[in-house]
Amino acid sequence: MAKRKKKDAVNTIRVALWLALFLLVAIIVSGAMQRKSDTAVSDVIVNIAPLQDGDYLLKEADIPLLIEDRFAHPLTVFNVGQLDVERLERVLEEDPFVLKAEAFIDAEGQVNINIVQREPVLRIKDNNDLDYYLDKDGNQMPPSKHHAARVRVVTGTLPPYEDNFLTNEKHLLYHVFELNKRLRNDDFLDALVEQIYVNKRGELILSPKVGKQTILFGRYKNVDNKLKRLKVFYREGLPYKGWKAYKSFDLRYDGQVVCVKK
Repeated sequence: MAKRKKKDAVNTIRVALWLALFLLVAIIVSGAMQRKSDTAVSDVIVNIAPLQDGDYLLKEADIPLLIEDRFAHPLTVFNVGQLDVERLERVLEEDPFVLKAEAFIDAEGQVNINIVQREPVLRIKDNNDLDYYLDKDGNQMPPSKHHAARVRVVTGTLPPYEDNFLTNEKHLLYHVFELNKRLRNDDFLDALVEQIYVNKRGELILSPKVGKQTILFGRYKNVDNKLKRLKVFYREGLPYKGWKAYKSFDLRYDGQVVCVKK
């Protein structure tokens, strides 16, 4: 009986010691966290991933200015505990050039920001003097003051941009966007076509990168067949005469490519 009481007492002391140790550690950690929370933000470090061509639509120096505009102060006037990192990420992702932003505060009180840029795939310059990019998801982007993205250009008679244009298969923006996607997915055609023009009848006219010919694509229908004929013509038929002999190539007639000589 005495041995059992002694064992119980030892266990009680052991538990008490562990609890005391736990409370001591908790106090130390809490104090360290409080000190860190009261520490001022020491610096802002920005890392922007380049586009596929290695260029940037926004610069690292743009980010502190953007943040100061939205937060009314630079981040370095805030204490670490005052800074809402999730809100900071949301603010950055509201910028039209930012696809995703991740932020964290390191042990030295520095705010680290990693940014993935939106990738423009098409530039729209219509007859109403509107000038903007579309990214791969169809989101509208303004021209960058730093860099003109090397993407295909669409000119001519186009309707205004609408957020849901990709759900409307009759929308002319849908037509040029989907045609551009097909061109981009084919290395040969992507290298061939430089520009798309939309006339008042809603017909598409392609301009090749080499030569002054026009490729009359017509309306956005029978697309795969037209592109197949265009590839076969450029690879097999055109070399016999040479592209300099022709003024235009017409894909609007089923099963053929109609050539107009100069």
